[in-house]
Amino acid sequence: METAIASIRYGAPELKQVAHRYTAVGLTIALVFHLAGAGAFWMSRMLTPGEQAHPPRIMIAEFGPPPTIRGQALPRMEISPGMLKPSVGTPVPVPDAEVSPDRTIVDQRALGEMAGPALPGNGDVAVAGEMKPAADDVPPPIFQPFEKPPEIVKQVLPVYPELAIKVGLEGRVYVRVWVDKEGKPRKAIVIKSNADIFNQSAIEAAMHYRFTPAIMNKGPVSVWMVIPFVFRLKH
Repeated sequence: METAIASIRYGAPELKQVAHRYTAVGLTIALVFHLAGAGAFWMSRMLTPGEQAHPPRIMIAEFGPPPTIRGQALPRMEISPGMLKPSVGTPVPVPDAEVSPDRTIVDQRALGEMAGPALPGNGDVAVAGEMKPAADDVPPPIFQPFEKPPEIVKQVLPVYPELAIKVGLEGRVYVRVWVDKEGKPRKAIVIKSNADIFNQSAIEAAMHYRFTPAIMNKGPVSVWMVIPFVFRLKH
């Protein structure tokens, strides 16, 4: 046992020396190969200078002054009077006797001050060519306050897409609906969906819903409300 321990202690320093020696030899050989490769590359570049890439040269041509500046007049082009014909009628002067002094020409400033005609119907008024939208045509803010929320009085089930049925796909779609003062949906927007194939069916179903209008200050108001649609196959 003592002989085995002594032999192990004796061999460890020898193995370390051999490892250090071979490591140094390997690094030296690698360095020599790298230096030889770099030297061969630069020597080839020095021996073949004609193959080196040069930056492109831009040739700038020097042109003299135009012929007219040097005293040489350009050739004149003569056009016969009968070659070109006017595309519009020839203006004819109007005698002074036919001009009425009572006529007034309206300028741009006077036109701008004139109000446009009022359009009957939904209360919109046209002023200077601009149409003011009615209040019912403007969607309400997302967080419209109300005292009584709208309630569903007519519910429509969405149509299950045939492709989703064939592949056995299920999903859930959340639709934000603009409910006007009469309880009718005016617009539907998908705000969350885990399968886009159900979005159009959910929007079409939401637009066929009917609600009681939301109440604020004892009067109906238009609001946004969220309707979840669940598409689930029967197992």
